[in-house]
Amino acid sequence: MLDGVMNVLLIGSGGREHALAWKISASPLIGAFYCVPGNPGIAEHATCIDMDIDDHEAIIDLCREKNITLIVVGPEAPLVAGLSDKLELAGFPVFGPSAAAAQLEGSKGFTKDLCDRFGIPTGAYMRFNNAPKAKAYARQMGAPIVIKADGLAAGKGVTVAQSLEEALAAIDDCFEGAFGEAGAEVVVEEFLVGEEASFFCICDGTQVLPLTTAQDHKAVGDGDTGPNTGGMGAYSPAPIMTDALVQRTMDEIIKPTLTGMEQMGTPFRGVLYAGLMITETGPQLIEYNVRFGDPECQALMMRLKDDLLMIIKAAVDGQLWTMSTRWTDQSALCVVMAANGYPGAYRKGTSIGNLDQASADKDTEIFHAGTARSGGDLVANGGRVLGITALGDTVRQAQQSAYRAVDLIEWEDGFCRWDIGWRAIARESQDG
Repeated sequence: MLDGVMNVLLIGSGGREHALAWKISASPLIGAFYCVPGNPGIAEHATCIDMDIDDHEAIIDLCREKNITLIVVGPEAPLVAGLSDKLELAGFPVFGPSAAAAQLEGSKGFTKDLCDRFGIPTGAYMRFNNAPKAKAYARQMGAPIVIKADGLAAGKGVTVAQSLEEALAAIDDCFEGAFGEAGAEVVVEEFLVGEEASFFCICDGTQVLPLTTAQDHKAVGDGDTGPNTGGMGAYSPAPIMTDALVQRTMDEIIKPTLTGMEQMGTPFRGVLYAGLMITETGPQLIEYNVRFGDPECQALMMRLKDDLLMIIKAAVDGQLWTMSTRWTDQSALCVVMAANGYPGAYRKGTSIGNLDQASADKDTEIFHAGTARSGGDLVANGGRVLGITALGDTVRQAQQSAYRAVDLIEWEDGFCRWDIGWRAIARESQDG
C-alpha cells in the first residue's frame, strides 16, 4: 500500500452513500474501496459486498480481511446501534459518532434536554412516557403544535399538528405502537414560525469545520402538500442563510452543542447536521442529525471543491484545525424520483431506463438510492429511487437542468415533485 493511501469501507446503500462514494472515489488518497451493502450506482465507484449492516462482527471480520484503514458510516441507524464503538474497540478508525453521541439524533428528548442545559435556542417542550400527561400538555399549549416520537422513525414520527384533534391522534399513534420502540416516549414541543434550513459541519470531538447550507423538501407533493417523506428534493446553498445567520448558528447552536457534549463525556465526532427554523428572533434548532442528509448530501457533494476523504481523515485523526473547505459559487439542486405510492405502499421491481442519456451533461449526476439489478436490467428497489442532481449559476438554472434529465428517464412507475427549489427561485425573482 502506497504511503498515505487508504483502504476505505463505506457503510450504507442510499442516495447519500452514492454521493459520498462518488466524491471519495475521486480522491488520490483512495486505495481499495468497498461498500456494504451498496447499490448499482455505488458499484461504479466501489466494490459492493452484500452484507447485513446490523451484523457488526461480520463487518469487523471484513475490515480485517480487506485491511481496511478507514470506515465511513453513512446512515444513522448503525451509529445509534453502536457500530462505531465496536469498530474502534477492534482497532479501526471510524468516521461517525459513538452510540452515546449519536443520541443527538437517536433521542429527540436527549437533544431538547441538551439545549435546555446549555442555553441553545429551541422551541419550548416537555417529554412524556404516557398519553394522558402528553395530551394535557398539548391542550395547555394549543395548536398548532409538534408531536415527535422520541426515537428513530426513518424520517417519520413527527407530526406538525394544525389542530388539537390531530395532536391528540398523533400522541395516540406513538403510544399505540405506530413507530415501534421509537414512540415509547414522546416530545411535545412549540410550533416555530419561520423558514427551515439545514446547516452542516464536520466535528472531530473538539474542533468544528463549518460546511455549507441546504434546504430540503419533506412533503410528498408540490406546494409542500401531502404526508412527510424522507425528502423529495434539496438545493444548496440556502439563500435564507446569510453570512450573519451562519455565524449566529455557529456561535449560538453548534459551538455550545460541541462544548456541552464534551462536558457530558460524549464528544461528538462526525457530521453534525442542524435542522433550523429561521424565526424573527434568529435561528432556532428543530433537531439534529448525526450524518449527512439525504438528499442534501447529493447537492453538497456536487458543490464541494475539496478532497472529502482528506477532510474525513483529518476529523478522525483530531486534526480538523488543519482543514478548510471551498465551494463552487454555483447552486446544486437534487430532484428525488420515487416509486408511485411512496411514502405509502409501492411496487418493487419496475424497470428503469435511459439513465446514460439523462446524465450526459457534465453538470448533471444521477445518484442511485433504491435501485437493484435484475438480470441485466436496472429496477426500482425502494421508495426513493433516484436523485437527479444538477449544477447551475442560479437555483432556477440548476432546477431546469435537473428536470431536463428527469424528462429523459424512462420509468413509468416513478414520480417526482415538480417544484423543488421554489422558495429560492421566488427569492431570485424578487432580487432580480
